[in-house]
Amino acid sequence: MEIGFQSDIPTYSGGLGVLAGDTLKSAADLGLPVVAMSLLYNKGYFRQHLDPDGWQSEAAVEWNPAEKGMILLPNRVKVRLEGRDVHLAVWRFNLVGEKGDIVPIHFFDTDLPENHEWDRGLTYHLYGGDERYRLKQEVILGIGGVLMLQSLGYNVKKYHMNEGHAALLVLELLKRTKRSVETVWDENLVWDVESVQDLCVFTTHTPVEAGHDRFNWNLVQEVMGDTFPLDAFRKFGNEHEQLNMTTLALNLSDYHNGVAKKHGEVSQNMFPGYEIRSITNGVHSRTWTEARWQKLFDQYIPGWSAEPELFVRVDHIPDAKIWETHQECKRELMEIVKNRTKIEMSPDILTIGFARRATPYKRADLLFRDIERLARIAGGRLQIVYAGKAHPRDGAGKDNIHKIIEAARALSGSSIPVVFLENYDMALALKIIAGADVWLNTPMRPREASGTSGMKATHNGVPNFSVLDGWWIEGWVEGVTGWSIGPEATETNLEAVDESADINDLYEKLEHALLPTYYADDDHASWIAVMKGAIGKNACYFNTHRMMRQYVTEAYIR
Repeated sequence: MEIGFQSDIPTYSGGLGVLAGDTLKSAADLGLPVVAMSLLYNKGYFRQHLDPDGWQSEAAVEWNPAEKGMILLPNRVKVRLEGRDVHLAVWRFNLVGEKGDIVPIHFFDTDLPENHEWDRGLTYHLYGGDERYRLKQEVILGIGGVLMLQSLGYNVKKYHMNEGHAALLVLELLKRTKRSVETVWDENLVWDVESVQDLCVFTTHTPVEAGHDRFNWNLVQEVMGDTFPLDAFRKFGNEHEQLNMTTLALNLSDYHNGVAKKHGEVSQNMFPGYEIRSITNGVHSRTWTEARWQKLFDQYIPGWSAEPELFVRVDHIPDAKIWETHQECKRELMEIVKNRTKIEMSPDILTIGFARRATPYKRADLLFRDIERLARIAGGRLQIVYAGKAHPRDGAGKDNIHKIIEAARALSGSSIPVVFLENYDMALALKIIAGADVWLNTPMRPREASGTSGMKATHNGVPNFSVLDGWWIEGWVEGVTGWSIGPEATETNLEAVDESADINDLYEKLEHALLPTYYADDDHASWIAVMKGAIGKNACYFNTHRMMRQYVTEAYIR
């Protein structure tokens, strides 16, 4: 549904889209025969503005795909929505890998004169509109995607559905593989379900209920009409008298996976009766390694970009070079903060970074649950940089941002500067990631399917300070790659957990582990050891080159 591969191309909202972009970049680097489909989003996700009290407002993003290297192809296909033909154009962007291999990314555009005025806006907004708008977008992505791939002449061996957003593609595949030669639809016809399952791979990316699209069957009937016989449709996708896109994808694919080992277990618990494996996410190493670090790695670990497993050789890099490179990145972040907020921060103070989608389960405000204790522990020795967008309709997410701004004001007299940088995007993300000393992550277990921002941090020598959830369960070595927050993860469902242990452990570790380690030595040897642990034990594994090799061997060529 979203692909983030370039900061100034607004076809993504957050981690899911950036993961898609990183996946395709590694596919291009590795020379894999992959093609991608998504929607154009003529008005982007949104530009974020925060008022003085920390309340978010949104504005559309105006952009021209032709100016971003996209090519409008002559191919046209159409889908039926509410009894009307909706014509689909497609833009192509050629994503070029390190060795010159190309992965073409295609973006649907309905803003065409032949379309009804309402239908022209169906590709305007990412995650915009109501359920009807979302369902129409998913018809375009799924059914339109199969039609367009055929029009473009691709011989597809596997369809990889990332989240249930694309699941309607299975309906178009069922049409093409039905055993009957009849041309008239009848719910009693037998379709070759096994052939469709053999064609499809499904990855679920979230244990959060809101991430699994559900649509009322009356709405489905109104939007899709007789595109597919409803009784047969219900057989594949019904759950509690609604169309569940995840159920549809699970029923008509033969390989299912979560995106971390823990997430695989949680997903198995959420969807009993299906075999759900796990392939842990990664990030694209070259994209998420700041230019100064790239230069350093080129000097001491040649070939790291093509073979990130070479990061295990990080001990070849002198400590002084590690610290010098990090401090350069940190000083740049301090300049960005000063230019945007007029607040001066010091490159000699321990700096926490926290930047991700603002939604309640990520608990961005956990650090401020006891402001007096935080001030007592870290006054004069800590500074914090935040960023992140809340979905326009996520009032609780917006309230989270507001709470951080309020906390910043409450701490203003305690020598703990706190800033929130607005309009978070890929470019700003890399600057915060590389400039922070430690990366904070505080999700409510077990709601973090994977989390990739912390993986990006490790590529820049930034250790994680995180709740044990998602990928961090696999990457965590206490005091070696970073530090944990709270107890080990034993939950396999989404019942509420007691936050008190997380809050207390966060403050305990900050006081007795992080601050003493950071300020222990004049030459920062103790902290640099953890930085090297993050690079050599985390970045070497949590990358999309390793991830894509796993998908190929475990999911694609089965």
